[in-house]
Amino acid sequence: MAEEKGSRETLAARIEEIAKQEGARFPPSLVAELKEKISRMRLSPTETSRAVRTVAERFRKAGVDPHESVGIIAAQSIGEPGTQMTLRTFHYAGVAEMNVTLGLPRLIELVDARRVPSTPMMTVYVDPKLRKDRDAVQKIALQIEVTSVPDVASVGTVVEELKVVITPQPALLKARGIARADIERALTEGIDTRLFDLRPGSGSGEGRAFEIHLKEHAEPATKSKKDEPVEEMPFRKLLLASEDAKGIQIQGVPGIKRALIRREKDEYVIYTEGSNLEKVLDVPGVDGARTTTNSVFEIYRVYGVEAARVALIHEANRTLAEQGLGVDIRHLMLVADVMTNEGDIRAIGRHGISGKKSSVLARAAFEITAAHLLHAAITGETDELNGVAENIIVGQPITLGTGAVNLVYRPSHPETVEKAGEEAS
Repeated sequence: MAEEKGSRETLAARIEEIAKQEGARFPPSLVAELKEKISRMRLSPTETSRAVRTVAERFRKAGVDPHESVGIIAAQSIGEPGTQMTLRTFHYAGVAEMNVTLGLPRLIELVDARRVPSTPMMTVYVDPKLRKDRDAVQKIALQIEVTSVPDVASVGTVVEELKVVITPQPALLKARGIARADIERALTEGIDTRLFDLRPGSGSGEGRAFEIHLKEHAEPATKSKKDEPVEEMPFRKLLLASEDAKGIQIQGVPGIKRALIRREKDEYVIYTEGSNLEKVLDVPGVDGARTTTNSVFEIYRVYGVEAARVALIHEANRTLAEQGLGVDIRHLMLVADVMTNEGDIRAIGRHGISGKKSSVLARAAFEITAAHLLHAAITGETDELNGVAENIIVGQPITLGTGAVNLVYRPSHPETVEKAGEEAS
């Protein structure tokens, strides 16, 4: 082990030495990646030298020149392919008609830092010991998917007797892994006991019905202008009780409307319609290291801003790739860095980064021009003209590229200047 460790350290030093000869300075991550791949491929010293020189050449070409306008280049590189995107909003993700927002609408969601995606969804991976067992994965999916009363029972009303009858269906109970006691518990917690009574109904076993009866002396829900009680129609209360019963959840994670299973390679994966990362990670059997969501703000709340940054990069890259558009990931990384560099997620827009620029003219050039200029005039704000937009507005060279260099001629002999001046006169 000591010899192997020593050889790997020697290889790392060799890589850094070759890179230095080529005029490149590799970051530690690149050195570690090269070291791993060279060791795995068992390259000879000559092949190693050739490979490192090739990487060094590409590394130099990928570098950014001093004063290069990386922000404008990133904006152009993402904006131009964005105009080529199809405006198709929804697309079937290949799993039983589950809608997913793609294309330009999804990209707008990301850069606008929308707190809730228009079609939230999760990709849930299970524990490696269970991932090949469909029955075990099915049980986890049932624990995740919300099950309401209508999913396992029929709900009807008997107007003559002022009652709601809920009849469990044994076959549905078995398919969902729910007992009659679970329905009773959910109904007890869900109905308003001030207005209704829960009583056992007809039938036997798991299929025995529940009856919700209207109390005879229930307090009226509304009052008149003179603060006198107004008796509501009994059948109206009955209708409300029926609707409330249909909305009661028996089990599952709040927010997860559906959970579908799909086989990928050698394992079963659960896709959900709806997202609740924090609660899903608490479900036994879920692999928290790989489970993810398309809601960047949920990732931010659960894992922090660095994970949210990675999620922004991944989601934007995937959105562009699905449209067949190739954008250098460094442009997306720059956008994600700007959106998260203050410890939270900021939108690129009037209410985020663009609206908080230090330059008055840059803010005014984006939106609500008159309001920005008026506010700056009232508060006595000044503009140093250090950025790109404000210099373009006033007609000055921007402080990037060739405009970032001030050329000053300093003659070595002062008398040369005097002589030149006399000849000119």
